[in-house]
Amino acid sequence: MASRAATLTFEWTMSTLRMKGFPWFPVVILGTLALAAIFADVLAPHSPEVGQLGQRFKPPAWQQGGASQFLLGTDHLGRDVLSRLIFGARVSMVVGLLAVFVAGTIGTFLGILSGYMGKWTDQLIMRVTDTWLAIPALTFAIFLAAILGPSEMNIVIILSAVYWTRYARVIRGEVLSLREREFVRLAIVAGCSKWTIMKRHILPNVLNTAIVIASLQLGVVIVAEAALSFLGVGVPPPKPAWGLMLADGKKGLMAGYWWLTVTPGMCIMLMVLSANLLGDWLRVKLDPQLRQL
Repeated sequence: MASRAATLTFEWTMSTLRMKGFPWFPVVILGTLALAAIFADVLAPHSPEVGQLGQRFKPPAWQQGGASQFLLGTDHLGRDVLSRLIFGARVSMVVGLLAVFVAGTIGTFLGILSGYMGKWTDQLIMRVTDTWLAIPALTFAIFLAAILGPSEMNIVIILSAVYWTRYARVIRGEVLSLREREFVRLAIVAGCSKWTIMKRHILPNVLNTAIVIASLQLGVVIVAEAALSFLGVGVPPPKPAWGLMLADGKKGLMAGYWWLTVTPGMCIMLMVLSANLLGDWLRVKLDPQLRQL
């Protein structure tokens, strides 16, 4: 039995490795960042919030004046940049994934409700959605952050409130088509309630679309979180966040302390690029029309 399970696992692994166009680079990058976020307490060589004033502005270890104990140098308070980057991955992952999940749940529910119920329900939800979409996302997020105050959980709430509209608009369009399909009409004839039809027949058919939107939205949410932290209305100091590290390091950029801005900027770029590439691949794999090409 154990040998049979091992054989099936090996065959599944080999079929995955042979998968055409599988985005290995994004998966490896996101997997590495996820592991860094989960095991940050073990991997970080120093405290991300407490520094040594005698070690301020140490360059990376390979540069003249660098120290092997600070591989990526230190900041203006003598804090280890590598440790702050590792813990910053946890902040970005937690905020990004939670915000995408909450926004996706709200937007998918409202999209299904709007598309299937129609009439005044559809008009009310879509007019609210249009109003939300008319407001610049970052401006609206800054406004909400100024009201709620800076904290990780508040950022999740703010980003969820800003980005649910993308799901609602797309999901509604799919539901308008699905509600005319035969399996939905047969469910109506069989006496199923509207909530049962939406839960058992509509929701499973729009989950693929919601997953694709979520994968593409992850990069947008991470950039938005970094922007809010950079502007001082996101994750509060001294907690490490990549956007906050950019804000702290911008003053030293012209003085030659390039590692204070380049390293968090590279982390943001790699995470967003990987999330977008993975989202593009999922869009092709999960879209029936593209899958037939």
